[in-house]
Amino acid sequence: MGDLNRRMATAARQAVHNRNYRRARDRAMTKLAHLYPDTYKQLLGIEKAIDEQEGKNWVDLTGPVGVASSTSTSSGDITDTRETVSSSQASNERGEA
Repeated sequence: MGDLNRRMATAARQAVHNRNYRRARDRAMTKLAHLYPDTYKQLLGIEKAIDEQEGKNWVDLTGPVGVASSTSTSSGDITDTRETVSSSQASNERGEA
């Protein structure tokens, strides 16, 4: 019974930590989107294009999000963007800065 209580307490602490991390990350993303709206729209458009290529659908609540016409990306650039984001997320999940 003690092992079960210990595991439940650990799971509860981890759930609180994950929730707080997601809330802080969401606040930071909102601030960045307001500070750099053009960059945000451009990156969002790139992510949408990648998802559409992979056959994933987006729910459109606010209308179409377009990539700035002055920007052209190759599939290599898109892949590199995803890999950079994934590696930084992985380091954040391990608690690294």
